[in-house]
Amino acid sequence: MKDEITIIIADDHPIVRKGLRETIEEERGLVVLAEVDNGREAVEAIERLAPRVAILDVDMPSVNGFEAARAIRAKKLATEIVFLTMHRDEDLFNEAIDLGARGFVLKDSALTEIVECLRAVASKNHFTSHSLTSFLINRSRRAIGLTEQEPSINDLTPTERRVLRLIAEDRTSREIGDELFISSRTVEKHRENICRKLNLQGAHSLLKFAVQNKSKLL
Repeated sequence: MKDEITIIIADDHPIVRKGLRETIEEERGLVVLAEVDNGREAVEAIERLAPRVAILDVDMPSVNGFEAARAIRAKKLATEIVFLTMHRDEDLFNEAIDLGARGFVLKDSALTEIVECLRAVASKNHFTSHSLTSFLINRSRRAIGLTEQEPSINDLTPTERRVLRLIAEDRTSREIGDELFISSRTVEKHRENICRKLNLQGAHSLLKFAVQNKSKLL
């Protein structure tokens, strides 16, 4: 059916997958196409089945949820991403949003929130577990402060910001490319663009700026 919300579930715990599937399939118009237990199989299933939404556990063997999300974005797949996690971690939340996820749900509230989340995400809206509202507020405040204090940073694209954050971790261009599923040549181009936008001269200035402003790039 055209209005069906098709879904795949990727989690390495069978009990979690079973509970999610049973909850989801009780709802009219929600259809689970497949279950997998790692990120590699999740990417393969998304390529094969083209679900509207993928539920990805952050912590999975072989390829974790974040790595799977990067691969999904690199392949330009249209599936929306919902991250599932047991961790109440604000850095983790910010990384998930930076990766383009529309949903971020805690496992301890997943059975009561997942249906609401799926419907929101399928409608191109965002959903975060209600108990994590403070994370959203903090992110909004940082974004406002970033615009006021460092307008040049705000001119960076999401990919350039991810590159800059990895530069702050002293990663090489090859390591950054591997992390973001892009070539080292593309990373170098991003470095050039970042330096141009931030009026920085040379790799040392870029690294120094990245380290000093790392907290603003969350």
